[in-house]
Amino acid sequence: MTAPFVPLEPSRVILSEKVYTRLGEAILDGRLAPGERLRDQELAEWLGVSRTPVREALQRLERVGLVEVSPHRYTRVSQPRQQSDTIELVAYNMGHAVRMACDRAADDAMAVAGERLGEVIAASRVDDHAELGAASHAFFTVVTRASGNAALLRFVRDYEIAIRRDLLAWLPFIECPLGRTAAYEAFAEAFAARDGEQAEQLLRDIHGLA
Repeated sequence: MTAPFVPLEPSRVILSEKVYTRLGEAILDGRLAPGERLRDQELAEWLGVSRTPVREALQRLERVGLVEVSPHRYTRVSQPRQQSDTIELVAYNMGHAVRMACDRAADDAMAVAGERLGEVIAASRVDDHAELGAASHAFFTVVTRASGNAALLRFVRDYEIAIRRDLLAWLPFIECPLGRTAAYEAFAEAFAARDGEQAEQLLRDIHGLA
């Protein structure tokens, strides 16, 4: 097999964090496919690092569900999880983040989030599902930071790559672009008005949650 990576450059960033990100992105884009065996020595050679940061990264990837391990048998890339479960988790977390941001975020953070939300609406209007997913992810990233909730920030940081893989084939719950865009515009109005309760409910409706 051809090495799917270029060696990592030494830096001040914790090496295991860089290895985790590099392996996670390789799983996300398919360079490391579901079911593929992962050998720490081989990965270490490809990345130009010792086996220790690779093992630490693999342990972390196992915790978030991207890697599965059977002691003394194999370490391999896991299969994606059921998409509906991930959509439900993300939608509820987005709602919580939006509500907290409306309550406590600074005006400049809300303005940035509003810009990202404008990109969501634009993607919905032209019915570009891939761009809609990417824009929604960018909006959620900004809103999560704006929420100021450290626990939510840690969760997103740890599980972001796993969530992104589970949602690669995501399709919007509201199929009609006109109705979906109108729903996003109503959500944007509530968000801009800092009506956290209404914004959270509208977001849940957009994603098909009761």
